[in-house]
Amino acid sequence: MDTVILYRPTGTKELKLVKESNYKEWPPRLSEQPIFYPVTNEKYAIEIATKWNIKESGVGYVTRFLVKKDFMDKYEVQKVGASYHTEWWIPAENLKELNKNIVGKIEIIGEYRA
Repeated sequence: MDTVILYRPTGTKELKLVKESNYKEWPPRLSEQPIFYPVTNEKYAIEIATKWNIKESGVGYVTRFLVKKDFMDKYEVQKVGASYHTEWWIPAENLKELNKNIVGKIEIIGEYRA
């Protein structure tokens, strides 16, 4: 089975919900969050965690997880800034399906504080 590595900068509230799922799924999006956007590389995830999540809660985390490639092939990688600012835009209504296609557990690979 082929997989794709995804990264997600995460704040404390979202990470708490991931922990409650035993690191197996992402929580539903809020009504003002129509897209779930994991990123393609650790560098970009660290940048978001340190510039945005720390401002919000004093700490930012970077997570990594694997998703079945055949599921991710449905989505194009979006470039949103610098050459490494690349991410997938997964509509919120498809998040349950994404969660079903996670292989293994969501890992915390970085923790950053102010």
